[in-house]
Amino acid sequence: MTDPGSRLIYELVVAEVEAGERLDRFLVARDLPLASRSQIKRLIERGLCRVNEAAARPAKKLRAGDRVALEVPPPAPGEALPESIPLTVLYEDDALIVVDKPAGMVVHPAAGHSSGTLVNALLGHCRSLSGVGGTLRPGIVHRLDKLTSGVMVASKTDAAHLHLSEQFARHTVERRYLALVSGRLTGAEGTFETLHGRHPTDRKRFTSRARSGRRAVTHWRVVRELRGATLVEARLETGRTHQVRVHFADAGHGVLGDPMYGRPPADPAARAAAQRIGRQALHAQVLGFDHPGTGQRLRYASPMPPDMQRLVAALEER
Repeated sequence: MTDPGSRLIYELVVAEVEAGERLDRFLVARDLPLASRSQIKRLIERGLCRVNEAAARPAKKLRAGDRVALEVPPPAPGEALPESIPLTVLYEDDALIVVDKPAGMVVHPAAGHSSGTLVNALLGHCRSLSGVGGTLRPGIVHRLDKLTSGVMVASKTDAAHLHLSEQFARHTVERRYLALVSGRLTGAEGTFETLHGRHPTDRKRFTSRARSGRRAVTHWRVVRELRGATLVEARLETGRTHQVRVHFADAGHGVLGDPMYGRPPADPAARAAAQRIGRQALHAQVLGFDHPGTGQRLRYASPMPPDMQRLVAALEER
């Protein structure tokens, strides 16, 4: 990723496993931090994406070794409005802010969520955020799902935004999650290493059984065995969309309460507990990264939220 002047340019090389993929799907699968699926489509249509130095259409089929360059123009003035929404701030300085996002809060404004988001809360707290994320995503370097709680970092300056985004792209950010999953896993620890791509019949979902896609790696260890469920820690080596949820669901151990990927647990107590929590039992517990200004390694942690604590207590083995 380069930043000549005020432009942001993603420079990508097509891997062997991505050969034959459409250009638009290739870019979406790369899960670029600063370009959403709808933005990618608009940028290609505006001629801001080139394959081997030539403008290309969204449906262009790629070959291994093709060089793709996607230009993200400078953002227009921010449109999200500041709102007085309480935040749990774990750290803050002139370059960035680290917060503990509650479950139920959307990260940035989108269709159906024009207010009450983390961006609105950050603007109300900080007054100014980096503009690289665009009109509705100022300061947003990475995302958590609405129903996932935990630690997030946002940037206040464009320089900090680019530096943090590069760390996420290189997978040097430490990301650890706590999850309550259905059933009991085989062994005390393990690793999921798969391809990660769109589900063939449901474009809102992802799958780890894709024939083509991006490499996805999740390391896990058992924290506590419960009745009909297991509390696990998941460490992300990569950071694909819905990665933890997809990996455990495809392994037959879906995250309890997950409305998209989860299935009702076989154990009645676990099934009842999953219904009560009302969201996926997934919490971003740890986030570690290098400060974009000082280079110092920073690491922030959030305790398991009360709703997950109650779920664990209800399923404790007696």
